[in-house]
Amino acid sequence: MAMQKQVTLTVNGRRQEIGLPAHRTLLEVLRDLGYVEVKCGCEKGDCGACAVLVDGEAVNACVTLAWQADGTAVTTVRGLAKPSEEHPLHTAFIQTGAVQCGNCIPGMIIAAKALLDEHPDPTDEEIRRGLSGNLCRCTGYVQIFAAVRSAAAALRGEGGTP
Repeated sequence: MAMQKQVTLTVNGRRQEIGLPAHRTLLEVLRDLGYVEVKCGCEKGDCGACAVLVDGEAVNACVTLAWQADGTAVTTVRGLAKPSEEHPLHTAFIQTGAVQCGNCIPGMIIAAKALLDEHPDPTDEEIRRGLSGNLCRCTGYVQIFAAVRSAAAALRGEGGTP
């Protein structure tokens, strides 16, 4: 019988108390709780599709055991937005055409959020490094870089039109 752990997560502002086997990943738990915006890609930490913020730090949920996030605030791409408005990253990704198939985008936006929290006016090299753990097979990254630059400008109050 698998050892059970009691885990408390605050996901997108909503407190969740869950009993689960110690081997369950944060990705599995989040998806079981209905957070299907957290995508399942490689399941080995290479693609970044499952990225979430754990206490503000981007992590790959597929290689993070749920109990490791016990007592933390977890933010998914959906949790970045306010109920009445999109986050500037959401808007920028749509306006620049950075959203294609959509599989990588939740993780890409989470990585971009973590990057912009640390570097509000990132250089292309900082964007490259900040998104390096996220793979996209559709866009070629040009639109994604444009989206990050646009969102950065918007967050700095400089308009940020693509």
